[in-house]
Amino acid sequence: MCAQAVVMFQPLASRLDRTGCQRHSLIVPLLLLLLLLYSSLKAAQAAKPKGPGHTHLNSIRIDGDISLGGLFPVHARGHDGKPCGELKKEKGIHRLEAMLFALDRINNDNNLLPNITLGARVLDTCSRDTHALEQSLTFVQALIEKDGTDVKCLGGGAPIITKPERVVGVIGASSSSVSIMVANILRLFKIPQVSYASTAPELSDNTRYDFFSRVVPPDTYQAQAMVDIVKSMRWNYVSTVASEGNYGESGVDAFIQRSREDGGVCISQSVKIPREPKQGEFDKIIRRLRENPNARVVILFANEDDIRRLLHAAKKANQTGHFIWVGSDSWGSKISPVVHQEEMAEGAVTILPKRQSIKGFDRYFISRTLENNRRNIWFAEFWENNFNCKLSRHAVKKGSGLKKCTNQERIGKDSNYEQEGKVQFVIDAVYAMAHALHNMHQELCPGKVGLCAKMDPINGTHLLKHIRRLNFAGIAGNPVLFNENGDAPGRYEIYQYQIRNRTAEYKIIGHWTDQLHLNVRSMQWPGGVRQIPSSICSHPCQPGERKKIVKGIPCCWHCERCDGYQYQADTFTCKMCRFDSRPNVNHTGCVPIPIVKLEWSSPWAVFPVLIAVVGIMATVFVVVTFIRYNDTPIVKASGRELSYVLLTGIFLCYATTFLMISTPDVGICSLRRIFLGLGMSISYAALLTKTNRIYRIFEQGSMSISAPRFISPASQLVITFTLASVQLLGVCIWFGVDPSKAIIDYEDQRTSNPVMARGVLKCDISDLSLICLLGYSMLLMVTCTVYAIKTRGVPETFNEAKPIGFTMYTTCIIWLAFIPIFFGTSQSTEKMYIQTTTLTISVSLSASVSLGLLYMPKVYVVLFHPEQNVPKRTRSLKAVVTAATMSNKFNPKAGLRPNGEAKTELCESLETQNFSTKQTYISYSNHAI
Repeated sequence: MCAQAVVMFQPLASRLDRTGCQRHSLIVPLLLLLLLLYSSLKAAQAAKPKGPGHTHLNSIRIDGDISLGGLFPVHARGHDGKPCGELKKEKGIHRLEAMLFALDRINNDNNLLPNITLGARVLDTCSRDTHALEQSLTFVQALIEKDGTDVKCLGGGAPIITKPERVVGVIGASSSSVSIMVANILRLFKIPQVSYASTAPELSDNTRYDFFSRVVPPDTYQAQAMVDIVKSMRWNYVSTVASEGNYGESGVDAFIQRSREDGGVCISQSVKIPREPKQGEFDKIIRRLRENPNARVVILFANEDDIRRLLHAAKKANQTGHFIWVGSDSWGSKISPVVHQEEMAEGAVTILPKRQSIKGFDRYFISRTLENNRRNIWFAEFWENNFNCKLSRHAVKKGSGLKKCTNQERIGKDSNYEQEGKVQFVIDAVYAMAHALHNMHQELCPGKVGLCAKMDPINGTHLLKHIRRLNFAGIAGNPVLFNENGDAPGRYEIYQYQIRNRTAEYKIIGHWTDQLHLNVRSMQWPGGVRQIPSSICSHPCQPGERKKIVKGIPCCWHCERCDGYQYQADTFTCKMCRFDSRPNVNHTGCVPIPIVKLEWSSPWAVFPVLIAVVGIMATVFVVVTFIRYNDTPIVKASGRELSYVLLTGIFLCYATTFLMISTPDVGICSLRRIFLGLGMSISYAALLTKTNRIYRIFEQGSMSISAPRFISPASQLVITFTLASVQLLGVCIWFGVDPSKAIIDYEDQRTSNPVMARGVLKCDISDLSLICLLGYSMLLMVTCTVYAIKTRGVPETFNEAKPIGFTMYTTCIIWLAFIPIFFGTSQSTEKMYIQTTTLTISVSLSASVSLGLLYMPKVYVVLFHPEQNVPKRTRSLKAVVTAATMSNKFNPKAGLRPNGEAKTELCESLETQNFSTKQTYISYSNHAI
């Protein structure tokens, strides 16, 4: 043993590397483990006698081909620095003997592990997790020791190293805290563990406790069973009461967690009973439970005494029949909590794990004596405790009341005996390990007697797989199996405390095995009522109302109406209808929004159409008149070519009204894009060409006698169509980027009241697109206005400068009024009607101004004063321009001459240069057109 610490260290490190653990994160725990191992091995080997079958310190060793470990709380937790306290007869000795009883049955069974004997190493945990950890290191000795041939003692002799037995699996532990501590060690060495009593939900975590299994259901199953009971009764508002400590608090926590996961159950009050309740503490608890009278159901995870005192406080508060108790297995079917307060407990629903007393174990345990049970090193201590005697005569003191044991005492005859509740599960745990080894032997050693090379040593991971695959009948006939987390299925019986004919009794009303089976018809509530009492927080909401959950209490809610465009999507949610829908009358669904468009019969359409019709008729009348009198001086002087172009643009402006009111589709929308700006572009391009020609003529005439370029009619047409083609080019580009289409706009008339909502069928021309569409026309209009201002000094008798100027001024006023009206109504519900009407009227008024100021006076003269429509003497261009210029210089009022002889002379002079250069005279007239 001189260098044993060194011998142990290297194999342990290499083995941990093979487990895949991260060595850096385990350095500190491993060092502590090594120290504990070293101290434990020293103590164990110092106290271990030679030879098989003998006992070790705090342990029992039974030889066999395969050894199982056992962990039992033989003694209670020690005090004053002592690791162990008093003996625990039922939870300690009964459970330990149950394991020995199971080993005997298995070794005597020729069908289970034939020719293979199971041995055991049983340890006392002393109900303390740290002590159990130190003791359980015995199980891993064989895994961390190696051959000591390379170890030399100081004296030169060979070291004495005793090879311990190899433990392939562990039965235990009892306490969850002990199982958690031990499981962390055993998983490092891949030793499977099967517990018979640890029910902590934490142990279900297969990522942390992957080698841990148990034959008892975890507390989460009991909590789940209670949640299922509550939900089956349609209770959704309950209170919880727990005794302070691990059982009560973890039970309530599991119930709350399960109720949250499943949903539909809320906690009104969660009350904890102190370990040492003060006077009036239970009265205070009842007052708290009464704060929410709707929460009649109370979930109880409390010990017997707390249950009894709680029922008494409720009875004193005159709450008989108000509370409905749902008790855990601590209440079960016990009589003591309900004695003398049966009426208060009437209707209580309780739960109890399904288990049976093993009669074979009763016969076995009653037959145990000091002579036939020497393998149990604690049995002598149990004997003294059970019979209140002492085995040693020297230990008997006078006046102590103790007697010397005679060895004639018998269990069950000279002392009370009742089988401990977990005996069945201890036996099932041992059998589970045996069946797994048996199945593993059949797989690895088929047809071979005894162990084969493939099971020496036994692979813990392989054994664990066989454990998880088990499904066999246990000692009580119940199936023993495990889920993927190593948990056994929950099996509970459901009781109800009923009073019939003044006789109170617990009646089985159902059972729970993974799911609830409840006979509701056999249930009876306080006062003999058959109808299930209610325990809910809020009543259901009406159709079209959603539940607004009270913060922190999901089962309590306020009902809120789904208003506006919302509909009730589900119980808790109001959702907005689709953009093209609105809610129905009761807001439980959505219906399509009606589609509207500007109808021909609408007042918003009648007035623009009337203006357009009158305008078109007037335009046609002017065109017909001009064609009829095409060769008269008035028509010639107005510039026939540009006049027809201008009249075409005016006609298109009026025609646009019909396109704006027609039902939108791809064709109509395409025509809108083309003609809405084209008519105005043609009109203002022609006017701009005229004003620019006048400006250039007089500007050139003041500096030179030569005529400006591009002032002939053909040139003017080219300029006009060039300017108009820019508009067409822009529209073509727009078509290429964004093809025209009709859309339904649900925002134009989306009112706050969904009943009034409408979808507007229109073309996909936004306000910005419309401005861009009309922008070029407005640019021409502004430019034309600028030239009109520049030519304001030209005598009014020269060409059409002044009428064009008045036309542009008026047009600018119209469009300046249009802009605020159009954009100021963008948020109005009548937007479609107002904007369409405003746009069409503005375009029509612009055309009307041009038509009225430029052509109506000419038509009037042509039709009603033909005597004024006569040719005049023609002078040269230089003479005309010079005369007009000099007339403005020396006589600003020359334009007011009554004879006004030069009004059309300029235009005629230009025309005659192209068509009749030999004409040398013209007559004067006394009229001004």
